[in-house]
Amino acid sequence: MADLGRLTGRNFLVIGRAGMDLYADPPGTRIEEASRFVAHLGGSSANIAVALVRQGCRAWLLTRVSDDAVGRFCLSQLDAYGVDRSLVRSEGGEARNSLAVVETRIENCQSVIYRNGAADFAMTASDVEAVDYAGFSALVTTGTVLAAEPSRSAAFRAFDLARAAGVPLVFDVDYRPYSWPSAAVAAETCSRAAALCDVIVGNDVEFGLMAGHPDRGLEKARNLIADGAQTVIYKMGEKGAVTLTRDGEFATGIFPTEALKPTGAGDSFLGAFLAALALGLPLRTAVLRGSAAAAMVVARVGCAPAMPDVSELDAFLATHPGPSA
Repeated sequence: MADLGRLTGRNFLVIGRAGMDLYADPPGTRIEEASRFVAHLGGSSANIAVALVRQGCRAWLLTRVSDDAVGRFCLSQLDAYGVDRSLVRSEGGEARNSLAVVETRIENCQSVIYRNGAADFAMTASDVEAVDYAGFSALVTTGTVLAAEPSRSAAFRAFDLARAAGVPLVFDVDYRPYSWPSAAVAAETCSRAAALCDVIVGNDVEFGLMAGHPDRGLEKARNLIADGAQTVIYKMGEKGAVTLTRDGEFATGIFPTEALKPTGAGDSFLGAFLAALALGLPLRTAVLRGSAAAAMVVARVGCAPAMPDVSELDAFLATHPGPSA
């Protein structure tokens, strides 16, 4: 496995989708009752890249977007957030960009996702083979990248090239059932990816999926460590998380917050967590910074625009009580 000390270079290559999120406005409005919507950058990988940049790192996004106005919106937003999109390609024809219509509601929050003919799934081996992996501190990807071809094969090719260059692999399981042909295919494919990676992050449902049984998720996380992973974070929602390494395990809680919505927490967690490791902070501190960032994002409108910067995260940690048990 790769040397995680390389993360201190703070140059992250993130593979996966960028999309447009349309939020019913004002907050609290149900989609079917809305008369206006506010557009923001979305997509799990784009959100992670934004989170990294907000935390003082550099991030490159590798994906494809549709060759139309929505795709150009995503490119413009990536520029605005400071994410390098020199590795993003436009896909023409009938390809369409990821689109999410979302509510800012904590209870019965509706999120309608459009992924028909998704442009990001058109990423090919030629896209990932054009990258010089030696210049990156880590490769970060999510399970959504693996849900369809040719993106799936391209991502595994990127894994091989990054590993050959000594680049650590970070995998957020990010299981979205609507993107996959079946849960069985998702379980097999995500397990294959996790077995190759140095850092794996997911929730109890996602680890249960890979384990083949919802009650065996933590066992799966422990098996990944035994098989060579360096860090596994097993998230349990309001119950906090268990972080596993070769040296042992520790549990952490969550930061209390007045949540407006459930979306964006995982992307914010991963960005702040990796940025903290890139600063050389202890693992527990990195997990707590990720948890604090997640708490901040669910209390704000949007995902990408809700990602805290370093000063905001520091201020939150200075003024909020420690995470609940």
